[in-house]
Amino acid sequence: MAVRVGIRELRARLASHLESATPLEVTRHGRTVGLYVPLPQESDLNERERLLEAGRLMQVELQRMGLTEEELAADFKDWRRDQQHQAPA
Repeated sequence: MAVRVGIRELRARLASHLESATPLEVTRHGRTVGLYVPLPQESDLNERERLLEAGRLMQVELQRMGLTEEELAADFKDWRRDQQHQAPA
């Protein structure tokens, strides 16, 4: 389960938060603005296994927040479309 931290706390304790194996839910004025899921540091896992484990942790956090991969993907596609329409010609 992610630890909820505000941006100010994240800045103040960035090094210790980044060294932690615990996912972070970053908030600003009480609203979630980001999710940081660290890769596991177990030396017996290869890079692929570490990425898969981080993906599993991300899935747990998405479920906790009531989001599905489909909703997240749709939101991302909408955002990209909006960014392309705003790009200068």
